[in-house]
Amino acid sequence: MLGIDYRAARSTWTAALVLLLIGLVYLIRQTLLVFVTALLLAYLLYPLMDWIDRRLPSRTRLPALAITYLLVIGIVITFGVFAGSVVAEQASSLADQAPALIDRIRENPGPGPAAVQNLRSEVTGLIENQLRQHYGEISSIVPRYALRVLSASRNLIYLVIIPILSFFILRDGRRIRDSFLDLLDSENGRAAADDILMDTHHLLLEYMRALLFLCCSTLIVYAIGFSAMGVPFALLLASVAFPLEFVPLVGPLASVLTVLAVSILSGFPHILWLVVFLGIFRMFQDYVISPHLMSRGVELHPMFVIFGVFAGGEIGGAAGIFLSVPVLALIRLLYHRLGKIQTARRRVQPSLTT
Repeated sequence: MLGIDYRAARSTWTAALVLLLIGLVYLIRQTLLVFVTALLLAYLLYPLMDWIDRRLPSRTRLPALAITYLLVIGIVITFGVFAGSVVAEQASSLADQAPALIDRIRENPGPGPAAVQNLRSEVTGLIENQLRQHYGEISSIVPRYALRVLSASRNLIYLVIIPILSFFILRDGRRIRDSFLDLLDSENGRAAADDILMDTHHLLLEYMRALLFLCCSTLIVYAIGFSAMGVPFALLLASVAFPLEFVPLVGPLASVLTVLAVSILSGFPHILWLVVFLGIFRMFQDYVISPHLMSRGVELHPMFVIFGVFAGGEIGGAAGIFLSVPVLALIRLLYHRLGKIQTARRRVQPSLTT
């Protein structure tokens, strides 16, 4: 009567709600990051908890959860006792020796191929030039960033909140899923949502399991290989590479560059053999182990992974890089699942009309 197109009005209202939801997500992005981190930690602990739960007669998950957390805390404490002191000692030694290493390399390039000596001198000269050119900026920035670090220390509470949130997710995950499914009216919609949630569950489970295996393999291979080759600060460099493996594409590259930079500045004479070792390991890790582990969950072309990493870095910084691969995998999953649902509906409609 008033000339209002109700279909267009409903589309406009839907678009407005979507934009409002995107704006709300942007405003609470820090809080969402905490919950997403807790969710990923829960999926990291889920296989161990599920294995323990299937072997206990209890009807609830609380005993399995308690045992899981105690085992993980025990493993972390054990690693800290046996390896943490060595890593801390090597880190302190590296920090104390850094100025002397630069002076020693400049005065005495040391033995080795001419290419290695030239590379070492170029790296040293680049560092010195940058320090001379930006000394004033660095001296003025350091106090500001020191205050930022002190003000950001309140974020340390997340180290307590995230495991607690993961505990609740592991304990009440099924109940939360069932409550969400009960909100849906139609039986078909409930079944489709259940399938999507199950696919998402398996995807995240396989992804976090693969990441944990890749991180552990990097830690073990680097620690053994660097120690056997006599690389300075071997355990420290392996420990630095362990968490960087969680960050797709950028993390492994950063760990390789860190290893090479520390080895060159420390005067390690076998840089070329170290480059060969790192190249062989990265090729085996990235083109053999990782595709095999990710094949059951994250099936993404490397081009999309690279795009997602750069786009995630532009949108959310380090957190965006870390979440880029699982987010792209979820988008791919939803696209294929919704496509199957639309295809099934198209097949049902002709049969109903006939």
